[in-house]
Amino acid sequence: MKKLPGIVLLLVLAFMLLFAGCTGDGGGGSPKVGSRAPDFRLQDMSGQTVSLNDFRGKPVLLNFWATWCGPCRGEMPYMEQVYREWKSLGLVLYAVNIGESASQVSDFLDYYILTMPVLLDTGQATATKYAITGIPTTYFIDKDGIIRGKVIGAFPDKESIEPYIREIVR
Repeated sequence: MKKLPGIVLLLVLAFMLLFAGCTGDGGGGSPKVGSRAPDFRLQDMSGQTVSLNDFRGKPVLLNFWATWCGPCRGEMPYMEQVYREWKSLGLVLYAVNIGESASQVSDFLDYYILTMPVLLDTGQATATKYAITGIPTTYFIDKDGIIRGKVIGAFPDKESIEPYIREIVR
């Protein structure tokens, strides 16, 4: 009977870690809300180089993820909905895959019928620059390149993403 509170505490802790994402949040040196988003150069799925600075003047959503991450897989349909509904209003959305090959990512996109643009951070340099320690992690960047929001962990639905988007799409 004395072990029950310890087991409950362990279960609550495990749930909190699972809800936060696939890994823990160190939070230390990550770019802060209100600061300029670090530029990067990554390849998209067709091999074209993309830079964050290419989108100055446009609001940008960056979602860092991996195919093996359960919470990432769970929120991908919502990211796809956001992409389809908000791109005509000027939102630039990129799903930044961390550490996986183009073929792994392509198989994932085909399986889940996803059309949103994906960038490949195979060497994880951009994830390091953004101090990603838990995935999924989503950054919301305004048209001036300023970070207006950061969320670590999966969104439970499309509606929970939209207030952050409204903040940057003005």
